[in-house]
Amino acid sequence: MGTDDTVAGSRRTAAAAVRGRPRQERALRTRELVLQAAARAFADGGFPDVTVLDIAEYAGMTKGAVYFHYSGKEDLAAAVSQGFYAKLRELAEATEALGLPPRERVVELLMRTAVAFRDDVVIQAGARLQIEHSQIGAALPVPYREYTDILARWLLEDTRDGRPPQALARVLVSAVFGAQHISWILDGRADIVERVEEIVAATLTG
Repeated sequence: MGTDDTVAGSRRTAAAAVRGRPRQERALRTRELVLQAAARAFADGGFPDVTVLDIAEYAGMTKGAVYFHYSGKEDLAAAVSQGFYAKLRELAEATEALGLPPRERVVELLMRTAVAFRDDVVIQAGARLQIEHSQIGAALPVPYREYTDILARWLLEDTRDGRPPQALARVLVSAVFGAQHISWILDGRADIVERVEEIVAATLTG
């Protein structure tokens, strides 16, 4: 093959890659749309009662389009649960980047988590799916462990507090995640921020 043929072949390959990129981007956007629709459906209706048709209707597409990206609602439940814990990790990373002292860092993360429970549908769905995990035929992430470990690591840096950091971290996680459940049942999570402020005041300030 001559130099001209090689160059022409390279150009055709590059052009094909460019043409394929919009399709890949559309596919990623569609997959994310399906995931957001599933999160909303699970948050609103719960895993046992939600169908793939429900998710398709939330997404404004056909069942076939949903199945093209996910094998079924179990697959979607696992993906939403993974998204839930990924978002909690992102909250922790963003909080750590602020450079706050350790106890203030813990408070900031707890408050950001409260706001996420109030406003973020993936967080809301992930919390509900953890409650319903026994009815889901798919492996879900181990709940709460990473979040607890992050709090414990930060609390260990706080020389003002002589309490065992792992124990205090478990108490905070139990309190905050329990508060979001109570707030969801009683008030649609409208008062979750105030409830977490009460937890902070009772455990970390004063």
